[in-house]
Amino acid sequence: MEDFAHSVATFVREHQHWAAPVVLVLAFGESLAFVSLLIPAWGALIAIGALIAAADLSFWPVWLAGGIGAALGDWLSYWFGYKYKEHVAQIWPLSKYPEILPRGEAFVRDWGVPSIFIGRFFGPLRASVPLAAGIFEMAYWPFQIANFVSALLWSAVLLLFGDVIAIVIEWIWRAS
Repeated sequence: MEDFAHSVATFVREHQHWAAPVVLVLAFGESLAFVSLLIPAWGALIAIGALIAAADLSFWPVWLAGGIGAALGDWLSYWFGYKYKEHVAQIWPLSKYPEILPRGEAFVRDWGVPSIFIGRFFGPLRASVPLAAGIFEMAYWPFQIANFVSALLWSAVLLLFGDVIAIVIEWIWRAS
């Protein structure tokens, strides 16, 4: 994971014009039900956030790309759950992690629309909540509103977290 994040951050530092498309793809993969279980991209997103101040990247296009990518990943996960319902649990890689979908189901049933916001910020739930919302037919528009708003918030939090870490490290470096 660390090597992946470092490689992606190095690529973005050397090719800054690719920052927004790379962040969009990473956020999409991080939010897509099946892919996020295999390649967690949040570390790379934080590393790219650290480049915002250090490499003078523009925050706004990178943030917007991250939010759109995350929302599209959840949108596709919702659709997949809605379309394939009970068959989803039998598809790899979810078939290797049988506990994820029942946790997502319980979470969606207990919390409703706020589960979309909460699930966005917790790894295993991030993969299963939109899928469960689709399987259990959460109302489409409340899901999508929560999806897009939480995706933009999530993108900002990850990128700003990386940015703040870079500023603190630079401050410590100069102070010593």
